[in-house]
Amino acid sequence: MNRPDLCLEFANTRYWRGQDAPTETLNAPEDLAAWTTANEGLKLTKPPARREFERALELRELVYRLFDAHAQAKAPAARDLETLNEALSEAPTRTTLKRERGSYAWDVDMRSGTALALLAPVLWTAGDLLAGPRLDRVRRCANPECGWLFLDDSRAGKRRWCSMQSCGNRAKARRHYHKSREA
Repeated sequence: MNRPDLCLEFANTRYWRGQDAPTETLNAPEDLAAWTTANEGLKLTKPPARREFERALELRELVYRLFDAHAQAKAPAARDLETLNEALSEAPTRTTLKRERGSYAWDVDMRSGTALALLAPVLWTAGDLLAGPRLDRVRRCANPECGWLFLDDSRAGKRRWCSMQSCGNRAKARRHYHKSREA
């Protein structure tokens, strides 16, 4: 799948980052295999090895730090950008397109079974988003307990919440509660 925010979706596999115990959805290599199948359309014959799974989690945190820094109008750590560039240089390249289910996608050589091969589409979208015109649309949820990253596609570009159904409604309910207590 070619989604410009795939890297943000991957970064958000760990959420409620502002809480003492964030919620982790990738607890085992099998979880990562399921995520890549669901989000990248990659069909894995077996989950990645434990070391490759741990490397994938390191890459996830790297992607999160880069975009979180930008969303907060801070410069990312130079080492994080260097690490992303190293990962991009070692990941499979985009050389071959394939047509599936009426659309096109990059063909990734999964034979190596490495985290870099598994997450190549995530790394590509991170690079494309960082270098592209939509970087200024990357936001962090205004709920300090959430920390969810998203691409603001609203017309005005003023979206504040990961979703109105969760953090937006919580903020509205909190404001209403405090107003009614003051009255």
